[in-house]
Amino acid sequence: ALHQGNYDPGGYSEFVRVPQENVERGTYLLADDISYGEATMIEPLACAVRGIRIIGVKRAHTVLILGSGISGLLNIILCKLIGAKVIATDIDEYRMKKAQEFGADQVVNAREQLNFKAERAIVCTGALAAIRQAFDCIDRKGIILLFAIPDKNIEIPNADFWRNELTITSSYGAAPQDLRQAVELIKNKKVKVKGMITHQFPLEEIQEGFKVVANARDSLKVVLVP
Repeated sequence: ALHQGNYDPGGYSEFVRVPQENVERGTYLLADDISYGEATMIEPLACAVRGIRIIGVKRAHTVLILGSGISGLLNIILCKLIGAKVIATDIDEYRMKKAQEFGADQVVNAREQLNFKAERAIVCTGALAAIRQAFDCIDRKGIILLFAIPDKNIEIPNADFWRNELTITSSYGAAPQDLRQAVELIKNKKVKVKGMITHQFPLEEIQEGFKVVANARDSLKVVLVP
């Protein structure tokens, strides 16, 4: 069983020029105890691993995670593995419940006023309101990670950004080291991704699978099985 991952832009062109190296350096054998369904979670987990590595989440941090879909839940789990305090948000009751189940210390409805400060904020939703909440809640010298982005340009509160020495950054894709770590986390059951797979459909029911994804209610990860 093989899994092909995504890579940092810095090394991607080299893999494209030399396909054989892509096979040798970028393809990972699945352990026998990792199912194909679990394997579909390797790449998204690796992306979360990379994002958290970039912003340097530490045990002493309070981390605000805005959006509790798959990306948000993976970030919750990883931050809790480090030992950080995690506050998660969403507007959907089902996802708020899942955020609590997967380890968030506090779950807040994103429609409510958020009255706390966090050393790190990870935006896992494309809602512009989440960007504003991240800036409202980030502590002095804090870092905001755009794990997801809205489809419109964001506004940065210039005075707060300058005066409080804030950092805003992004992450996209996963490097080989992150993919290897994701495989190990799943293999060692430190991240139990099987519980995030809420629906499985045979390939001939692909349209039904997309309907479930589009509705987004009572679903997290939808897997198609050939």
